[in-house]
Amino acid sequence: MPKSITITTVDYQHISSLLDNMPTLTEDMTQLEDEINRAEIVSPHEIKNNIVTMNSTVSFKFTDEDDVIEKILVYPHQVNSNQHISILAPIGMALLGLKIGQSIDWALPNGKRKTIQILDVIYQPETSIP
Repeated sequence: MPKSITITTVDYQHISSLLDNMPTLTEDMTQLEDEINRAEIVSPHEIKNNIVTMNSTVSFKFTDEDDVIEKILVYPHQVNSNQHISILAPIGMALLGLKIGQSIDWALPNGKRKTIQILDVIYQPETSIP
């Protein structure tokens, strides 16, 4: 597990607000809250282009499988296709703030733990900011 994740001030504010407005927090949501509270928080212009931010397109795999998965990390209200993964989905929570090459061990809904490895950040919105 990485010592710390890196997220932008904007992502931190939006995710904190999202969690604050939930009627109750699941164990997964509490884990996400813990992750963002210990994260290194940087301005959108300072985030490196190899780090998964909200609305990034990321390719990753489970280390015990060969299949490469490509998803866009979005907020729950933005999910409208199977290309999207919600920040409130366990895998979405695991992806946020990791950089290419990093892995994290995360619990899945079925109770099993999987190690997820970031292969590439194909698109990151902050890199397209002039």
